[in-house]
Amino acid sequence: EPLRDLRGALRAVLARVREGEPGEGREPFELPRFWDALGQTFKVTSQEATKLSLAFSRPPLTSAEDCRKLSEDVQNAILAVATVYYWLPKGQGTTLRKMVRDATTEVVEGMIQLTETILSAPLESLSQEQLISTGGVWEACEQVSNLPRDNQAAVASALAACLGVVKDALEEMERALVEGQDPYSDIMEDEELGFRGNRDTYWSEADRKLLSSCMGLMKASKACLKKVLGVVKAYGKADSPEQIAQLDDLADIANEISPSVDELALSMYPPMNQLAVRLNAAKLASVLKKVLEITKTSHVCPPSEEGWVQFLTGAVDHNMNKIKNFTQGQL
Repeated sequence: EPLRDLRGALRAVLARVREGEPGEGREPFELPRFWDALGQTFKVTSQEATKLSLAFSRPPLTSAEDCRKLSEDVQNAILAVATVYYWLPKGQGTTLRKMVRDATTEVVEGMIQLTETILSAPLESLSQEQLISTGGVWEACEQVSNLPRDNQAAVASALAACLGVVKDALEEMERALVEGQDPYSDIMEDEELGFRGNRDTYWSEADRKLLSSCMGLMKASKACLKKVLGVVKAYGKADSPEQIAQLDDLADIANEISPSVDELALSMYPPMNQLAVRLNAAKLASVLKKVLEITKTSHVCPPSEEGWVQFLTGAVDHNMNKIKNFTQGQL
């Protein structure tokens, strides 16, 4: 019974962490103190997970009193984690808060998973599932040491993740172009769909012309993220509300690059609808222009860095104009 109550309580905490707003504390917020406290609560939670798991790892059954005490300790540890997460004000940066929230959510979810595993497993010996669930909580708790410590580090980390996704999409497209092969070759011939004609599996000459400008736009996306990541690392600061907000704006718009690159890449495969390609390219171009604009007007872009912003803006326009010219007849 106490374990079922615990599961209910943990689910309630999880819902609050997912939806809740931070408390703007009355006392001045100190980032180092926050990190110490968060690290401590994650450590205690990890220890409580071990205790809970061991108590239910072999017969005899834990007494009702012990079970209640264990459940209470776990609940207190999780409440402490959530409470410390709530200390982090929005003013420290929404990118940083999201990363801390995700880490906190993972710890609570891990503990729910462990509780459910114990509830559903017969008490004979430590099951494989229970070992995995316990390890899951440990891993989630250890993540606290890898979290970025301020919004500048958080935004750099978010940009690096976007860059990784864009690099992958670009490499995949380059491979498809070089091989010129059927991108659907792994899909077996289907009786009902009938034979897929040539038109579906190859690019025409006109398609290939359009593709090279689309690739130019994808390469500009990669260059743009690489450069922005570089200046955020070199010049980014999280000392004033204005700097923190500028970094968040950058992260928010840069987050739109990889989905836009993916959409463009998907529309480039044969059979190619040139109008769809043009629309997706225009969307990506507008996101890139916005990223470059926001970078240029923010503190991460001293005058010495304005040259590449200009150059990449020109590259985006150049490729987009070519795409428009190639697809003029489709309108």
